[in-house]
Amino acid sequence: MNATNSQSPTIVLVHGALTDASVWHGVIRLTQAAGHHVVAPSLPLRGLASDAAYLESVPGPIVLVAHSYAGSVISHPATLDPKVKALVFIAAFQPDAGESSAELNERFPGSKLGPATTTVVPRPGGNDMYLKPEAFGEVYAGDVAPDVVSVMAAAQRPIDPAALGETLPARATWHDLPSWALVSTRDLSLPPQLLGFTARRAESHIVEVESSHAVPVSHPREVTEVVLEAVRCALS
Repeated sequence: MNATNSQSPTIVLVHGALTDASVWHGVIRLTQAAGHHVVAPSLPLRGLASDAAYLESVPGPIVLVAHSYAGSVISHPATLDPKVKALVFIAAFQPDAGESSAELNERFPGSKLGPATTTVVPRPGGNDMYLKPEAFGEVYAGDVAPDVVSVMAAAQRPIDPAALGETLPARATWHDLPSWALVSTRDLSLPPQLLGFTARRAESHIVEVESSHAVPVSHPREVTEVVLEAVRCALS
């Protein structure tokens, strides 16, 4: 393994709903092997504003990398800070002011996330939403080995569905920072049409990968290449 480059920004890998930081394990191994400092915090997944605030404790400089719902988190104006040098959206939402994850996902056809494939369980102070285990492979991880899908389905980190309905209170961060977007073209969670639309709107550098929504798991090398390109930009 190469020595960590102290001049490089920290790569902050932010997981989305229904998974935890383990979704990044392959990307972590590759970015560490390339000599970079990486952290992968566990989001509370209890509210968009509170999840954005949770990231404020990471010291800079940083490159924020988001998967899925976490794209809304790093788009939140609360994360706009001089320490953030670039944004990377991996099969992720890129909302703007007044938009929510839920509304964006319903705007375009193709998502199989919905009442038929999810279940909501009450908890003290809110609700937890899970993807039904029997639907996890088809909806989330269609190109992942069945034994890995089984583990992912069993180890889900639920999200309070209220977080998906929270809107950005002001202009998104991607207006003011360089950004990259990986579009997963076989995605049945976030429609590829949605991912392409928001990436073009944000004028992100776009890379397409023939993948399910679980692209950090099924294509860690391609994801890492996008992340490292953003890091190189941040260093220039």
